[in-house]
Amino acid sequence: MLAIVSPGAYWAAVVVAAAGCALLCSEARRRPGPWTKTAARVLGLILAADAVMYTTGKSISGWSPSTSLPLALCDVAALVAAAACWWPRPTLVELTYFWGLAGTLQAVATPDVTTPFPHLAFIEYLVGHVGIVVVALFLVIGLRYVPRPGSVLRVFAITAMYTAFIGVVDATTGADYMFLRRPPSEWTLLKVLGPWPWYIVSAAGVALILLLLLDSPFWVARHRTHHAL
Repeated sequence: MLAIVSPGAYWAAVVVAAAGCALLCSEARRRPGPWTKTAARVLGLILAADAVMYTTGKSISGWSPSTSLPLALCDVAALVAAAACWWPRPTLVELTYFWGLAGTLQAVATPDVTTPFPHLAFIEYLVGHVGIVVVALFLVIGLRYVPRPGSVLRVFAITAMYTAFIGVVDATTGADYMFLRRPPSEWTLLKVLGPWPWYIVSAAGVALILLLLLDSPFWVARHRTHHAL
């Protein structure tokens, strides 16, 4: 099982964040205006600051190219989400939405938090992961930046290319970013997808299914709009 210290504080914070996200999305749809842009940028600054603090902390504790580079998909998703808050380009929003809900949400549901509240690492994990999910929902549901036709294939292709890049980094540095060279020592969802290296193929299939499911509400809306014209 994944380690989690101070579960009460963690889940209380998740519940508060979920309630705040629901309220933020509701107000953005009910009362759109300049304030929503400010809110998005504040969220982006929080995510960016958290990413910088997390990376700096790892470097201070002992920098190594095999463990300290911010190359995990959640690390990249945090920076993409922060950028999408300031510059809501379609591709940035789509990556934030699909990566946030297909990937980071799993890290929120199965946390690996080995330090207690209010340790800085605890807060960094919480803010970095929950923040991505909140931003994804706020941009798409609150601000109505919905995925475009073909977004699933675009995001899947970008993810595959990034994974290939990480494979090169792993082979060069001896690292195991994204668990491409060996399976994780702790429990993760990869454990149920088969042995290494087959779980990489299984994970790709699961990822595609999740992307399709996340896009399905928008596909239905696009389909109805097309037939209404």
